[in-house]
Amino acid sequence: MLDGKTGIVFGVANKRSIAWAIAQALAGAGMRLAFTYQGERLKENVEELAATLPGSVLYPCDVGADGEISAVFAGVERDLGRLDTLVHSVAFARKEDLEGEFVATEREGFRVAHDVSAYSLVGLAREAAPMMTNGGSIVAMTYYGAEKVVPHYNVMGVAKASLEASTRYLAYDLGPKKIRVNCISAGPVQTLAARGISGFTAMLKHYQEHAPLKRSCDPAELGETGVFLASDGAAAITGQVIYVDGGYQIMGM
Repeated sequence: MLDGKTGIVFGVANKRSIAWAIAQALAGAGMRLAFTYQGERLKENVEELAATLPGSVLYPCDVGADGEISAVFAGVERDLGRLDTLVHSVAFARKEDLEGEFVATEREGFRVAHDVSAYSLVGLAREAAPMMTNGGSIVAMTYYGAEKVVPHYNVMGVAKASLEASTRYLAYDLGPKKIRVNCISAGPVQTLAARGISGFTAMLKHYQEHAPLKRSCDPAELGETGVFLASDGAAAITGQVIYVDGGYQIMGM
């Protein structure tokens, strides 16, 4: 379905990452991929995973540094020639800002969460767009905490709201270039990042009790949604948030 297409995935940390589930699905559909890693601590993990997908290339990238973003896309141009898909699965907030009350968020914590979790999408899209010469698909990962209060999600919920709004404005700007920009809003999934959220187990149980499908979602299902958004089947879909959450988002109570 995606034979001959190329993509880059930001945000793989380990084999349980949502970004990795999407990468595996894209590669399984025929896409050649580039990956990034942040810092030497994660390099070995990502290198090992990327090596299982033939033709993959790997670059260091801290999305908080414009110079590193530019270097990544220079590498992509050299190694892949052009780009069809970009997956943004990057988010960060300080541990102390995910505990206690949102009202206690300090200025620096607010800035860091928005810079890494939301602005990075804008920075990556700006560099990727000129390489998407045949149009393309940009996919970002979000969560329901962007639109409703989820206790302990705090500043990350506000940053995800900014990410979703950025998606819509990018969709408008990049639409004439046939570049589509969408979000996948995943239900709770057992990942490294999820372990940092206080009360995560209770959240998973809540979905099992209240979602129409009586469950959240599997990483493989998020992967298939990523493939759909990268494919011609989604050619008329842009600026949207696609919920992959067992239907939980429709519930009032």
